[in-house]
Amino acid sequence: QVQLVESGGGLVQPGGSLRLSCAASGFTFTAYSMYWVRQAPGKGLEWVSTINNWGSVTYYRDSVKGRFTVSRDNAKKMLYLQMDNLQFDDTALYYCARDEVGRIKGQGTQVIVSP
Repeated sequence: QVQLVESGGGLVQPGGSLRLSCAASGFTFTAYSMYWVRQAPGKGLEWVSTINNWGSVTYYRDSVKGRFTVSRDNAKKMLYLQMDNLQFDDTALYYCARDEVGRIKGQGTQVIVSP
């Protein structure tokens, strides 16, 4: 069965960095674009970033452009999100997903940006 396991979240000060990882299994990883989505406290799920199946094309929501970098290692079936210059509004539960709206996603990893 499809399994997505996120890790790497934590508590960080504004301006700090975190690198999220997602281990994928149970499906042909190279056949899918992959996504990061997030859910802030009291809000709905929102799309953050997309990477195509070969890692050659990436997309970001406007609020994270220039601060977040998505990447993947197809040999290891891993997805990554490097997050730099984190801001308060980045506080959320972050999920890796196999679709843009998060129908198939992991359990999430918590990111808290706080002084």
